[in-house]
Amino acid sequence: MSELITEKFKFSKPAIYQIKVIGNMDKSWFSRLSDMQISLDKNYGEKNEYHLIGKLKDQAELLGILNTLFELHLVLKSVKILKIQN
Repeated sequence: MSELITEKFKFSKPAIYQIKVIGNMDKSWFSRLSDMQISLDKNYGEKNEYHLIGKLKDQAELLGILNTLFELHLVLKSVKILKIQN
């Protein structure tokens, strides 16, 4: 990679994120997670792995999503920037 992502990324810029969590999600919670697309990826018996993908306007909005996931008692597996927006 010729340019590091940190050189192009700004805290106040939008980006498309992929967040993976493990736990059980009720569909009524989806409205609390902005406009993230939520899909069930794997089943681990009593727990499931969900992928959330969506455009967030800045890292403050990302923090709000992460706080909501924490409040819902979901285990955070990963957070990945898929694309930086201009």
